[in-house]
Amino acid sequence: MSNLAYRLRKNVSIPETDGKLQLVLSYPLKSVRIHPYWRNLFKHLSKQEFSSFESIRSKTARRKPEEVEFFLNDLVRKGFLERRGVSALSDDLFVSIIIPVRNRHDDIDACLRSLGELDYPYDKLEIIVVDDASTDQTPDVVSHYPVHLIRLKQHKQASYCRNLAAQNAGGDILAFIDSDCLAGSAWLRELVPAFKDAQLGALGGVVDSYFDENGLDRYEKVKSSLNVSNWFKRSHKNDPFFYLPACNLLARRHLFLELGGFKEELVVGEDVDLCWRIRKNGYQIEYRPQGRVYHKHRNRVFPFCRRRFDYGTSESLLNKLHPEKIKKLCFPPLTSLFWSSLLISIIPGFRPLVVVSVGAFVADTVKKLLMIKRRKIPVKVSSLLSSVLRNYLAFLHHIASFVSRYYLFPSLIILPIAPPMFIAIVILHLLAGSVDYVIKRPQLNLVSFLYYFSLEQLSYQLGVWWGCFKHICFRPIVPKIVKNIS
Repeated sequence: MSNLAYRLRKNVSIPETDGKLQLVLSYPLKSVRIHPYWRNLFKHLSKQEFSSFESIRSKTARRKPEEVEFFLNDLVRKGFLERRGVSALSDDLFVSIIIPVRNRHDDIDACLRSLGELDYPYDKLEIIVVDDASTDQTPDVVSHYPVHLIRLKQHKQASYCRNLAAQNAGGDILAFIDSDCLAGSAWLRELVPAFKDAQLGALGGVVDSYFDENGLDRYEKVKSSLNVSNWFKRSHKNDPFFYLPACNLLARRHLFLELGGFKEELVVGEDVDLCWRIRKNGYQIEYRPQGRVYHKHRNRVFPFCRRRFDYGTSESLLNKLHPEKIKKLCFPPLTSLFWSSLLISIIPGFRPLVVVSVGAFVADTVKKLLMIKRRKIPVKVSSLLSSVLRNYLAFLHHIASFVSRYYLFPSLIILPIAPPMFIAIVILHLLAGSVDYVIKRPQLNLVSFLYYFSLEQLSYQLGVWWGCFKHICFRPIVPKIVKNIS
C-alpha cells in the first residue's frame, strides 16, 4: 500500500473561464489548461490539503494508477502541486548497489552498516563493492559483510570500478553510492518506484551533509554542489546542463551498459557526461527531493577549495565531449533596457534616463497583460505587477551569479588598470552571495556565508580557467548572448 499524497501549492488557484478549468501559478506566473476529464480530481484537490493517492484515484477510476501518478508528478515538476510520501513499489525491480572504495576502511564500514538497515525487500537486493587496490584494511572490513567483493590489484579510479561492478551486476536497476556516504533507510524505497516510468533512464535523490561541526559544514548543508534542488526536476530542453551526482544515482542497467557506462578517462565530471549521454539517447533523467544519502564532505578549507577547483577543471573537457552544450546568457530586451538605464541614471547628468527605465517596465507589463488577456488567463493586475518585478530581480541575480561564478578572479587581475570594472564585479559577486544567503537561510551569519561563498567561487573558477587554457577551449567562460531561452 502506498502512502503517497498530493495537494495544490498555496500560490495556485483553479479559476474557470468559459467552462474550462485552469491551474494558475502566481510566481513564476504561468498557467495550464485542464482537460474536463480531470475536473472532479481538481475539485477534490481545491481544499489545498494533502489527499491520499487512493482517494485521488477514486475520482479517476477509468485510468490506470501509473497514468494518474505520471500526470500528477508532471504537475509537481511544473510547480502546481506538492507531493509527499512514497509510491508503491513495482514487483519485479531487482537493485544492485555499487560502491567503489579505496583506503577508506572506516567509511566503508559505516556505509555498509547503513545499507544493512535499508527498508527494501532483502531478496530484491545485492551489494557489490569494488576495492580499488587499497593498501589498508579496507578489504578485510568489507569481507565481514554479506556483499560481493571485487578486489583490484592496480589502482583504476572510481569510474572503472563502477563499470566493472555493473558488468557483474544482476539487478534491473544499478544504485550508485560512494564509500564516504551513508544511506537513509528509505533511500531505495523512495526512489525505485519512479522507474515505473518507461521513459526514465536515471534518477537521483538528496545528497545531504553528514557533518555539522563548523561553519563550513553549515555552508555545505545548504550550498553543496551535490545538492541539486528542493524541488522535483526532470530533464528539459531549456535546462541542457542538468545532471545527477554519482554518489546518489540510480540507472537502468541495460541502458548503462549500452552506453558503455562512465567514461573512465574522466576523473571528475563523469556523472555529468553519463547523464548527458542518457538524454541524447532519448531517455529522461529526474531528480526527486527524496531518497536521502549523507555525504562526508571535505570539511576543512583547503580540501574544500581543492575539490571545487577539481570540479571546475571538468567544464572544458565536458564541452569538448559535448560541443552542442552551448552556455547561454539571456538578455531580454526590455529587462536589459530597464537595468542599464537605471544604472546609468545614477551618474550625475544622466538622471533623466530613469524615465526610460520606467517606460521599459510599463511596456513589459502591458505586453504581458495583453498576452494573458489573449489567452484568457484570469490574473489580477497586482499579481502581474508582482510577477514582472520578481522576474526583473531574478534577471539581475542571474547575471550577478554568472559574473561571480566565472569572473571574480579575473577582476583581481584587471584591478590596476580598470578599478571601476573591478568594483562592479565585486558588487555583483556580493549581490549574488547575499541573495543566496536569503534564499538558503543557512545557520551562519552573512559575513561567514560570504567568506565560504567567495572561497568556493574563486576555487571553482580557477579550475575552469585552468581547464580552458589546458584544453584550449574557452566556451565555458564565453557564453552565447540571446534574447530569449528557447
